[in-house]
Amino acid sequence: MKKKLVMGLLTLALFGGAALNVNAQEKKKTEVGKALDHTGKAIGKGAKSVGNKTAEVAVKGSSKVADKTWKGKMAPDGTDVYINAKNEKYYVNSKGAKIWLKPSQIKNRPEPKK
Repeated sequence: MKKKLVMGLLTLALFGGAALNVNAQEKKKTEVGKALDHTGKAIGKGAKSVGNKTAEVAVKGSSKVADKTWKGKMAPDGTDVYINAKNEKYYVNSKGAKIWLKPSQIKNRPEPKK
């Protein structure tokens, strides 16, 4: 009898805890909740943007120091083309990643107008 009572109470506590977890994960429908959600998304978006720009500047800086810049040529997005020690060509995208180029992707840079 005691064993059944203890098992029943344990089961009841387990289901009660699960119900509390479900309620805790519901989003707030109030104006304040919506404003907080919007602000959180904006902060996350801004942080991601700053992180991407920081990575781009860091990789471009290290590329200018370690590798050669190919004068008169540009990548498909109009940025500089770099050549590493293995004679591989690449450019740095807006997220700071090195994108390796095929010879057909490299374009001539137009002459500046005077």
